[in-house]
Amino acid sequence: MVRVRVPATTANFGPGFDCIGAALGLYNYIEMEFCPRPAVEVIGEGQGEIIRDESNLVYRAAARVLSEAGVNKALRIKLENNIPLARGLGSSAACIAGGMMAANRLLGGPVPFDRIINLATEMEGHPDNVVPALIGGFSISILHEGKVIYRSFPMPDNLRFIAAIPRFHLETVKARKVLPREVPLSDAVFNLSRSALMVAAFCRGDFTDIEVFCQDKLHQPYRSQLIPGMEKVIKMATQKGALGCFLSGAGPAVICLAYEKQAPILGESMVEIFLDEGIESEYKILTPDGEGTIFL
Repeated sequence: MVRVRVPATTANFGPGFDCIGAALGLYNYIEMEFCPRPAVEVIGEGQGEIIRDESNLVYRAAARVLSEAGVNKALRIKLENNIPLARGLGSSAACIAGGMMAANRLLGGPVPFDRIINLATEMEGHPDNVVPALIGGFSISILHEGKVIYRSFPMPDNLRFIAAIPRFHLETVKARKVLPREVPLSDAVFNLSRSALMVAAFCRGDFTDIEVFCQDKLHQPYRSQLIPGMEKVIKMATQKGALGCFLSGAGPAVICLAYEKQAPILGESMVEIFLDEGIESEYKILTPDGEGTIFL
């Protein structure tokens, strides 16, 4: 039997639409072994709503690796989920990354790691969640001629990600439908310049002006119509001393960056603003994750 731990992630990190992400200290656990017939058990988040047969996302990810290795066997999978579903914290990427890594270890590791990254990206559709889920850290990734190219940097231990998580699901497909097919050149330059400075900030560990580097014009203005209170939360967080604040993935979770002392105050304030808009939410104070998917 194989057991893995896979982290939550935040993608579209500020201005880094579809290319920048980070791994967070909130984890799903996957146990996997061969058995005579397919079986899936779910504990925690999604219990009672996640599919428990071969069409389960973790099972399909594992089966993709088995197929790559030329193996046709049934699996028993036990999922212990702590990452909220469809909230912008990488729950689907965690399923794919964890399922593929567990299956590959179960087989003895015949599929190279870079091939796992490419298979996971094919399944997820873009690399900014699956790359940090697999390798941890602050990650930049692109697709070039069908191959994922990526780099990762460690994050400061004293940095905290305060995630305000509304209690409603927002599927990525729905969140993508509100995005325009074309954007003004000025908006593209706005995001390019901030993405470059965001990466420089994490490379150097210098978060001066990172509030500015977190700004976005490619997806947040359009998705705000789906998330009442989002813009108010972002504005409040920066006014109350957050290093920066942005929509996590496709949402509806909003994340602000801060140091540990400020984190509880910011979390409570974010929840209050959402409640003023009629949205119930909770907040989690998350540490950076520098390991990605690991075997236990």
